[in-house]
Amino acid sequence: MKIATICYCIRGDEILLGMKKKDFGAGKWNGFGGKVKDDETIRAAAIREVEEEAGLRVPDDALEQAADIVFSFADAPMFHCHAFRATAWEGVPRESDEMRPQWFRIDDLPYESMWESDQYWLPQALSGEMVKAVCRFDPAGEKVEKFEFV
Repeated sequence: MKIATICYCIRGDEILLGMKKKDFGAGKWNGFGGKVKDDETIRAAAIREVEEEAGLRVPDDALEQAADIVFSFADAPMFHCHAFRATAWEGVPRESDEMRPQWFRIDDLPYESMWESDQYWLPQALSGEMVKAVCRFDPAGEKVEKFEFV
């Protein structure tokens, strides 16, 4: 199982999402994140990924865990994803090779262009709840076959 992070930067009633430009998840709006390296903590990975993908420096004390979700795909390894909310950072969002950042109103997220599972757990996570869930996608990785809060 691969360990991954995702971080959502929030300012007031807005959230910063990134349009994934290449590789896994290309063409979808998402938070900023990726795989945890062998020599780093989950929190350090979240901070590193936000800086690499959006140019923002998030202090450790501005991260709050929002979700703990295991994602599985029919023919791909499972991902144990640790999602975070960030409420403070330094810098201005900038486009990277991997992501194009854009602000959205939290009450008007582009779910039709996000991972299908986001509609099930992200509203609760953004409202301050700690979400724990498991999600299984179909073989194509597009449709949720099963989503369950645990």
